[in-house]
Amino acid sequence: MSRRGKKKGRPVSGWLILDKPVGMGSTDAVAKIKWLFQAEKAGHAGTLDPLASGMLPIALGEATKTVPYVMDGAKVYRFTVAWGEERSTDDLEGPVTKTSDKRPSEAEISGATAEIHRRHHADAAAILRD
Repeated sequence: MSRRGKKKGRPVSGWLILDKPVGMGSTDAVAKIKWLFQAEKAGHAGTLDPLASGMLPIALGEATKTVPYVMDGAKVYRFTVAWGEERSTDDLEGPVTKTSDKRPSEAEISGATAEIHRRHHADAAAILRD
């Protein structure tokens, strides 16, 4: 007799915030949590690169229906910049393709971060208007 229609796992519902370590992908993290709780269903609200560590919100069961609301929330990113290298993949995994002794001034960095903030607020305002 077929097991079609029978769900695997327990009907566990709720949110869990995982402090994801470097080296683990978001999909791997969700799979591990789903296995650990023997949950029927699990998903994540956002993706953290395997090279990134940080808080990964994981929804279980009925909570997966609220993932879109969490995705719309504000996020904060902290990062470290290493000046003077260009890599083929724009992250630490790719080989260095160019090097430079040039370093941006404090004013150039402030201008770039101000532009990022301006674009973010303009995008948010456009979304609110729609």
